[in-house]
Amino acid sequence: MDGTHGGEKTKSRLCSICNQRRPALKRPKTLQQICRECFYVVFEEEIHSVIVNNKLFKPGERIAIGASGGKDSTVLAYVMSELNRRHNYGLDLFLLSVDEGITGYRDDSLETVKRNEIQYGLPLKVVSYKDLYGWTMDEIVKMIGLKNNCTFCGVFRRQALDRGAALLKVDKLVTGHNADDIAETVLLNILRGDIARLSRCTSIITGEDGPIPRCKPFKYTYEKEIKLDYFSTECIYSPNAYRGFAREFIKDLERIRPRAILDIIKSGEDFRIATSTKMPEQGTCQRCGYISSQKWCKACVLLEGLNRGLPKLGIGRTRGVNRNDDQHNDAKNIQSKPCGSLDF
Repeated sequence: MDGTHGGEKTKSRLCSICNQRRPALKRPKTLQQICRECFYVVFEEEIHSVIVNNKLFKPGERIAIGASGGKDSTVLAYVMSELNRRHNYGLDLFLLSVDEGITGYRDDSLETVKRNEIQYGLPLKVVSYKDLYGWTMDEIVKMIGLKNNCTFCGVFRRQALDRGAALLKVDKLVTGHNADDIAETVLLNILRGDIARLSRCTSIITGEDGPIPRCKPFKYTYEKEIKLDYFSTECIYSPNAYRGFAREFIKDLERIRPRAILDIIKSGEDFRIATSTKMPEQGTCQRCGYISSQKWCKACVLLEGLNRGLPKLGIGRTRGVNRNDDQHNDAKNIQSKPCGSLDF
């Protein structure tokens, strides 16, 4: 009897998939204890299933991979390259990075991206805030301080990615947003009552009415499961970003109920807006031509404030760049996103 119990105990310590090797981790969303070898296989095939089931790509498309040097984008570059080869997607892949001009952070992380370029044989395009806007984040922070810097960076980065993707003439842009990111965004949109973003933030493809659609193959992938060589230093300008509070709250929920992240995403997917609700109408910025629901896009409003020495112009609610200038009054009532938020 002792021998039997001992054998069962030994067997229970084996990988629940191959039943041969000792488990190296427990999957947070399934609680399976699996070995490292099986994890890699399962992880990659799950992403493949998400891509196929959601028809994210078509053969022959040019795809830009948003590459920051962080773990999500580094793993995304590897997985996209590997699956494209293994399953014959027929895609032309490119790495696209944004240099915000943050000394000691972005210059170091770009070294990781350059290694990815060599490792995966993917062409790399880098666009910079300095070239696009005439400002680096270091220069912006010197003017505005640390309080609202993430608002500037988030708005500029989103447009910079689209501009870089346009330069590459790609059909779609792929980002490394994972399940944790999306769950955080659902909570943030609920907290600030932003039903427009809440209605689309869980979509696996966004921006189909904009210049270049964005895809999120990691939509159902937990952050804990994304592991590879990457640049791990946190941005020096975002230690107290508003998003961080939502992140900590979700981690607390996950400790109590591991599937809480997927539950939050599901609640966002099930969210419906009454047909009588008036939604912002998308148009184009009269200044730069970028997609906008105002006459001037948020990036142009922020940039105008910087160039005029009025950095708080686009932060919070404003009556415009110059109250005596009617052309600018349509920038009024633009509500900035909380510091550190990600616009999907």
